Amino acid sequence: MLASAVPLRCTRLYARRSSSARYLTLRFNPSASRRHNSSISARQAFVEPLATHEGISCITLNRPQARNAISTTLLHELRQCLEEIRCDRSVRTLILRSSTPNSFCAGADLAERRTMSQPQVDKFLADLRDALGRLESLPMPVLAAIDGPALGGGLEMALACDLRVAGHSVTKIGLPETGLGIIPGAGGTQRATRLLGVAKAKDLIFTARLLDAMEALDYGLVDYVSSPGSTGFDRALEIAERISGNAPLALRAAKQAISRAADLPLESGLDFERSCYEGLLHSKDRLEALAAFKEKRKPVFKGE
Repeated sequence: MLASAVPLRCTRLYARRSSSARYLTLRFNPSASRRHNSSISARQAFVEPLATHEGISCITLNRPQARNAISTTLLHELRQCLEEIRCDRSVRTLILRSSTPNSFCAGADLAERRTMSQPQVDKFLADLRDALGRLESLPMPVLAAIDGPALGGGLEMALACDLRVAGHSVTKIGLPETGLGIIPGAGGTQRATRLLGVAKAKDLIFTARLLDAMEALDYGLVDYVSSPGSTGFDRALEIAERISGNAPLALRAAKQAISRAADLPLESGLDFERSCYEGLLHSKDRLEALAAFKEKRKPVFKGE
């Protein structure tokens, strides 16, 4: 299947209005906007198209009183957001962020966890694993804007994104589970190892230590740190703008090819890369890029 192919399960969602269309409805109907704002303020996770940045949307975590600790409600609503985004071809780049300053995700909600039975805990962990797998497999580039503590499941969520961008003032990034008598249980041992290598992943998890933004950058745990006085979201938005200026189908094909690289022998990986490449040769965006190069202008990509 080509990177641009639409999964069958998305067909029903495509029949709805796109996120952009919803935004236009709200923009020109103030009463609808008020109802919309009231509705999303009650949600613990919601999709937020950025009207000032075409092609860029956010999944916003919105549980400020608990620093976005992952409750069963937040997890359920996050999974709904991921399904909506997966099927929205207008989204060229996605940013995962917090609705409140100095926050990202403090991990699992331990207060809620204490009230759960073992079967409920098992289901929560299975659902969390599934959600982070869906996040990782989204077809478009995904950036995590880390503007506050990213601990345990919060860091595991960021590790499921393609790039991690930390605010300069962030001081708590890590996997502290061994200090709580457990291990990272939502992909942390696996994704950290693939990202950092065996020795660094062991060091991070064995010591349960927390890193500040610059230490996390040096360690390879985050990819960018904002300048002093600006936020991780500010920097993530700059990067998202640069990404979104490129051809959407090419971005999706590139993500697909890169993501498979670690799982395939070199020759099989090269074959897979070639199949992704060939699927783009006759796209309208490819023809537009050639025309723009000849005419010495910036190409206008439409994701076709």
